Amino acid sequence: MSFTDFLAKVSKLGLSAGNNFIGGQRFFSADKETHMSQVFEEVDIDLNDLIMEAADVYHAKAKQNLSSHQLIDFMNCPWLYRKKRLGLMQTCESDAYLVGRATHCRILEGRDVYESQFALGGPINPKTKKPFGKETQAFRGWEKTQGKPGVHYDDMELIENMASGVSMNSQAIDLLLYGRAEGVVRVNRWDIDCQIRIDWLHPHRGIVDLKTCKDLSTFEWDARKYRYINQLAFYQSVLCEQIGELVPVYIVAVEKKEPYRCGVWRVSEDSLDDAANENEAAIQRLKTCQVLDHWPTGYEDIRLLSAA
Repeated sequence: MSFTDFLAKVSKLGLSAGNNFIGGQRFFSADKETHMSQVFEEVDIDLNDLIMEAADVYHAKAKQNLSSHQLIDFMNCPWLYRKKRLGLMQTCESDAYLVGRATHCRILEGRDVYESQFALGGPINPKTKKPFGKETQAFRGWEKTQGKPGVHYDDMELIENMASGVSMNSQAIDLLLYGRAEGVVRVNRWDIDCQIRIDWLHPHRGIVDLKTCKDLSTFEWDARKYRYINQLAFYQSVLCEQIGELVPVYIVAVEKKEPYRCGVWRVSEDSLDDAANENEAAIQRLKTCQVLDHWPTGYEDIRLLSAA
């Protein structure tokens, strides 16, 4: 069970799982009173409804199933979506993406899974007695010999700091102590085959999504920019098709720099409803583009730019 390796530290810090603080604001909840009263609503989800499969298997099936990331690509630019679907864009795993993936594994699946799925550390420079940099040929060569993605010493420290930051938030611990990580659901929704891979599903609290960010103070702006609510509304809708009910949705966000603060938000029902309507409208436009085989950029017309 995830976070078991944090319990001793939490106990030493004197944190209580009953702490009533949650950092939600209006974008995620209609008001503080409503937000706090909804936090302890419980649902009953059978975790056996989830498909458990490796990440590469899930991503391979994206060719036959619409995912939230594909839909958001389409919402941002239909031509971008089309180019990715046709394989016309080279996609390689960035260092930031690798660190994010490793962080999710470390926090949600625990240390044992983390150490089994990633090669940790790297070679030491015999002259300086310090690790080779992660952009060096020495590190890349070492990584290839490991047969799995390599996490450099510097990134290992970052990941552990973020894990510690999450462990210091009692609300995050309450959400992540019980449940299942990286569960998959595939259903036909909106007359289209869809799939989701949920970061964490708590059987009595609902969907929990883990995000990393530069600064919690601007996280809600990030949520708008990257369409996190659309992503999670897609998750909620697809899961509902499987289990027959809409469940609460939470976000656990942790900073990627000092002091590695962690905050928890519950996404408001109104925001999820609005995003679900946007998603459905976008899916209808996607179907139209497929029928017409027309994939606009969204910038075909002249726009008016003003200083106001």
